[in-house]
Amino acid sequence: MKILFIISNIHHKNLNSILKCKKINFSFVNSVNDINNWDLSIFDAVISTCDPVDVVKYPNTKFIFGPHFSIFPDNKLDIIKGNNAVYNSLSDWVINLWKLWPICDNLNLIKLPFGVDTEKFCEIKPINERENVIIYFKHRNPDDLLFIQNFLINKSIPYIIFSYNTKYNEDDYIKQLQNSKYCIWVDAHESQGFALQEALSCNVPLLVWNVTSMNQEYGQNYDDLQATTLAYWDDCCGDFFYNKDEINDKFNLFISKINDYNPRQFILDNLSVEACEDKLIRTIENIII
Repeated sequence: MKILFIISNIHHKNLNSILKCKKINFSFVNSVNDINNWDLSIFDAVISTCDPVDVVKYPNTKFIFGPHFSIFPDNKLDIIKGNNAVYNSLSDWVINLWKLWPICDNLNLIKLPFGVDTEKFCEIKPINERENVIIYFKHRNPDDLLFIQNFLINKSIPYIIFSYNTKYNEDDYIKQLQNSKYCIWVDAHESQGFALQEALSCNVPLLVWNVTSMNQEYGQNYDDLQATTLAYWDDCCGDFFYNKDEINDKFNLFISKINDYNPRQFILDNLSVEACEDKLIRTIENIII
């Protein structure tokens, strides 16, 4: 399969996933304007993550757009509506959110995650040989972080904090994951959630303080729109809760099952580069023009 990929402003994790694909032959251009220099008939599809193309002008070409047009639907979507085009919203909850906007009528919305680098984010020792505990914090009320810190302090459990808000070194993150027994995750909504899935790829079980609404993102002023931290999840990944008064029971249950979880297998089966490349191929095959 051959794909023309427009890389303008692409997220570096998404690009890394594409570059690691083995079954698809990609050609790259920097801008949607550059497609005029190519014979599109030689490609099975064109992908543009950030910018629209008027698909009516190319009725015999399959297009995948998104996921980085905008947080909420806008007028850029008008010119990408057609049987030959789909928009990638990454996950089910984002699809359901976008469907609230009339502008998404007749727009083909799909979920198509990008692959996690399971070679880089890997397990190097079994869980019973790991000692560390991580708190991961991103875009939540600082009081929520303080609550988790106090919870662990009261149990005399040492911890390491990785905060997206203050940034961190990825190599340090990997090193600590590979030496951590578990991680407590305090995050807002995620359309995919690379850092979370990378932790799972290191076979680190997660206890997630999940959200129900976009308005739980600290510092933003979103309406009360249904959302989740866990765009992709399975019981083998760990456990989650929504309210702080649940934490003691959830934590005890989580710890009692700590040796039963197998989060890396979930990533290998569903979100590895290989799994996501296969999803991409099937998506393109299912676009009928």
